[in-house]
Amino acid sequence: MSARKAQENLMKGFLSRNKSAFLAVTGRRRVGKTYLIDEVFEKYFCLRITGIQNADLQTQINNFTQKIAENSGLPIVTPPSNWQEVFLLLKTYLKSLPKNRKQVIFIDELPWIATKRSGFIQLLAHLWNDYLSKEKHFILVVCGSATSWIAQEIVNDKGGFHNRLDLTIQLKPFTLKETKEFLESKKIGLTDQAIAELYMVMGGIPYYLDQLKKGESVNRTIARLCFDDNGILKNEYDNLYKALFEHSENHEAIVAALANAHGGLTRKQIIAKSKVKEGGPYTRAMDDLLVSGFVEEVVPYGRSKRGAVYRLLDEYSVFYHKFILKNKKKGKDIWTSLQQSQSYKIWTGYAFESLCQRHIDEIKKALGISGVYTDHYSFNSKLDEDSKTGYQIDLIIDRKDDCINLCECKFYNSEYSLTKESAAKLRNRKQEFINQTKTKKTVFNTLITAYGTVKNEHYLDVIDNELMVSDLMR
Repeated sequence: MSARKAQENLMKGFLSRNKSAFLAVTGRRRVGKTYLIDEVFEKYFCLRITGIQNADLQTQINNFTQKIAENSGLPIVTPPSNWQEVFLLLKTYLKSLPKNRKQVIFIDELPWIATKRSGFIQLLAHLWNDYLSKEKHFILVVCGSATSWIAQEIVNDKGGFHNRLDLTIQLKPFTLKETKEFLESKKIGLTDQAIAELYMVMGGIPYYLDQLKKGESVNRTIARLCFDDNGILKNEYDNLYKALFEHSENHEAIVAALANAHGGLTRKQIIAKSKVKEGGPYTRAMDDLLVSGFVEEVVPYGRSKRGAVYRLLDEYSVFYHKFILKNKKKGKDIWTSLQQSQSYKIWTGYAFESLCQRHIDEIKKALGISGVYTDHYSFNSKLDEDSKTGYQIDLIIDRKDDCINLCECKFYNSEYSLTKESAAKLRNRKQEFINQTKTKKTVFNTLITAYGTVKNEHYLDVIDNELMVSDLMR
């Protein structure tokens, strides 16, 4: 998985270090955490254990004990009944290992193992502080999809794990460039535009991308994965949030509310639409979604944080609510009809805007302003939520070099041709933005398209910068 080279190199550095190390790897379900850890440390594992989802305390204890027995060869005459007994066995096994090479202890899906009031986390912290950290040959790696849980219990712990981590990696979905590299490594040859269209459906999730077949069109891929009875994305949603969060019904209600609100919703609007109880239940669920990267908080240009809106970032969740949920029982052939509908055309426009918003760094690089500090915003000129007039700008890049890029994102299956009316709209919008915000900065109209733009008189009149989706993959 060449797209993870930077993370691989960071982790490999601990193999040559003359002291023990403690690493945490987090990231949403299917993002490739376990694959990455296996790639780097597989030859060094002395214990590799995976928690069991929704299992009770004794089942987790039995599973952990069995793994110790398999690796140590020690006969377990009386199975432990609590974690303290398990850790005594573990320490006995670890002390028997040779010290002339690194010994990696990998605990996968840690949040599933460390059930409430079980004492597991306290005992693991004690093992690290009392024994592992005092040696030179151990690497303890903990991993979990519940990013917010890992952040609270390990990364930001005020107890035994406080300031103990040597490295924390939050593994994010692939970018467009990384997605292209990943598919090329699998000898799957797709155009940049086809890759972008698939990204708009499933995002840069390695497990989903790994299901693509050589020689299969975008439409056939979406039909097979999302609408076929055995398609992994048809039923993936049912377990996506349940595997990550306690009381996931609150998370799912918030996601469902945001899925059909392209411009995002305010806190008040989310609570009204989702019916999630205000206060603790809403705050905990939203914090989880923000930390895990499913939702982002966006402060509109010229507003304070109190005017923030929340947008659903996860491409698959948006696509699921837009197309899969309502058509689950109609078979894979339904996609032929859906992708010719007006609803699909509208969705591609919104999805392409979201794709651009996810790739701000790539847009900056393509514009030649990577070294310039920027903030990005959305903008709605309406004075209040009930106003029927005004205009919206979905992506504004506000630069510290006294410039602003107003980005217009257009997804067409051919070159985009700017009409006289469209050009007038962009020209007027730019001037109205300058007048309304009273900015003294230079303002550029920036166009981002899939296949490029016809360089007609209207284009030459109003467009200052142009990028293609291919530019975001370089």
